[in-house]
Amino acid sequence: MPKLTVAPQGISVDLREDETILEGLFRHGYAYRIGCRRGGCAICKVDLLEGTVAYNRPVAETVLSAEEQATGTCLTCRAVPETDITIALREENLRRVASLMALYAATRTG
Repeated sequence: MPKLTVAPQGISVDLREDETILEGLFRHGYAYRIGCRRGGCAICKVDLLEGTVAYNRPVAETVLSAEEQATGTCLTCRAVPETDITIALREENLRRVASLMALYAATRTG
């Protein structure tokens, strides 16, 4: 299972196989600014500082260009880590929200 670290806060969480960055953070009760959650709005872009990711569904070039991907930008709602990764959020920090864990569990089982 890959490990996700969020810099500079140093928060680390273990991700499940085939789990996106966003899903893993929400499952552990962390929140940050997101939009559509389907790869269409680009609000969840972060900087990939270390490691590699793959995309579980196609991402439009207009949302995330090949140049952005090559320089380490990724969409957390679609990016699935292939290795341990370190990311940096843009213009904000993670917030710990315990109720997100219950919300996430409900959406995964319902």
